[in-house]
Amino acid sequence: MRLNDIIENLPCTVTAGNTDRRLIPGDIRIDALSNDTRRISENSLFFCIRGANFDSHDLASEAAEKGAAAIVVQRDVQLPEGCEIPVVRVQDTRVAMARFAAAFYGHPAEKLRTIGVTGTKGKTTTTYLIRQMLENAGYETGLIGTIEIVIGDEHIPADNTTPESLTLQEMMRRMVDAGCAAVVMEVSSQALMLHRTDGFTFDVGVFTNLEADHIGPNEHRDFADYLHCKSLLFKQCRTGIANVDDSHFKEVMEGHTCELITFGFSKGADYRGAEPMLIRKPGELGVVFQISGRLDMRAEFRMPGQFSAYNALCAVAVARFFDCDELQIEDALRRVRVSGRVEMIPVSDTFTLLIDYAHNAMALESLLVTLREYRPNRLITLFGCGGNRSKDRRYRMGEVSGKLSDLTVVTSDNPRNEDPMAIIRDIEEGLARTTGEYVEIPDRREAIRYCIEHGEPGDIIVLAGKGHELYQEIQGTKYPMDERVLIREILTELEHERG
Repeated sequence: MRLNDIIENLPCTVTAGNTDRRLIPGDIRIDALSNDTRRISENSLFFCIRGANFDSHDLASEAAEKGAAAIVVQRDVQLPEGCEIPVVRVQDTRVAMARFAAAFYGHPAEKLRTIGVTGTKGKTTTTYLIRQMLENAGYETGLIGTIEIVIGDEHIPADNTTPESLTLQEMMRRMVDAGCAAVVMEVSSQALMLHRTDGFTFDVGVFTNLEADHIGPNEHRDFADYLHCKSLLFKQCRTGIANVDDSHFKEVMEGHTCELITFGFSKGADYRGAEPMLIRKPGELGVVFQISGRLDMRAEFRMPGQFSAYNALCAVAVARFFDCDELQIEDALRRVRVSGRVEMIPVSDTFTLLIDYAHNAMALESLLVTLREYRPNRLITLFGCGGNRSKDRRYRMGEVSGKLSDLTVVTSDNPRNEDPMAIIRDIEEGLARTTGEYVEIPDRREAIRYCIEHGEPGDIIVLAGKGHELYQEIQGTKYPMDERVLIREILTELEHERG
């Protein structure tokens, strides 16, 4: 593709190196896009990006020396003496990167029905539900999210909730080429703040809920900034589908430019939930509720708690926008299981064991409060905390589990470069602020075995923190660890031991 075809729809100037001499891009050939000097190839367009910890404008000279065909900048850069590589000057290189990527990949979003889901909680589960409902209705649907990117039968592990714009546009191009008709994606506040989803308009933007989260030096400066970034999606979509019950609904929707459809359990919602009932079957927890308003049906979703009812209701509202019928919706609610999101693993007909990604105090508290509503004989929580992270998280998670669990099994998570026992001691400091009982089993496999061996009728056992992760990180190395595999191995061992 020619450089001129990539940059023509964004105000910019092109000069020969650092000179004032203007260039007409003309026939400059671009075969690849990159914002990483380690991945520069011949005829690539290199983007200089100002990040939280590093500004790659400082690598412009390296990019030129490695053979980049042109570079995109938003400030002056150093180049080798006499180098007259085309320099594309823009106001914001992140915006330019997203829009140039959309042009380079042939504007794939225009060939897909695009659905973006934002919110503090529920994004992952909701996207999987929406995808299954659309697939049931005959839409081949791609998925982009925290766990993975799905293109047909291909599953690609994800690095970010919403990938960088270069990857995002490439993945949508691959979806189009694979015959997808739609894509549903998680859209994080970071992605909106960093313009990763610029360059196209979503057909549908979805708002699940909002709580204080992702506030810190490398994320959002305060809650107001976090809320503002979430709200940007509703100025970048044609139709918004939003949780009217959320306390921040009006603030998030303020200034929206989309048509609005609402869901919730309050009277004025377009898709209105009512009569939620918790259901418990051998080894399984769920929720059933009535939907009225724009659709009348009874919905049963095999994930626990009121928040699961909201996720299901949200997905139903999106599915109906795309004309999915009741049978297609009911089938998805029965079938969908999301890796590491209150994922129930069948181990016993007498107690329930589940895996969840809850890895901070807020998520763990929400999960345990929900499970308490099912009135378990005992609520047993197994968790550890990641190394190279805040000690305060460990104290708070220990305190939450101590208050809400009948028994806490303290173990290892991803110790990274820290001593696992030092992390465990921090967790126990939080537990000591409560009267909760706990046992310490540093080896996570042995800790899981302990829980299974000591499960009693009516217990609910939670393995928290790892969720969908398939590794344990120790001293810079990621070792394979899938809790589902560990559980199968443990069950086989116990069966052999019992003869």
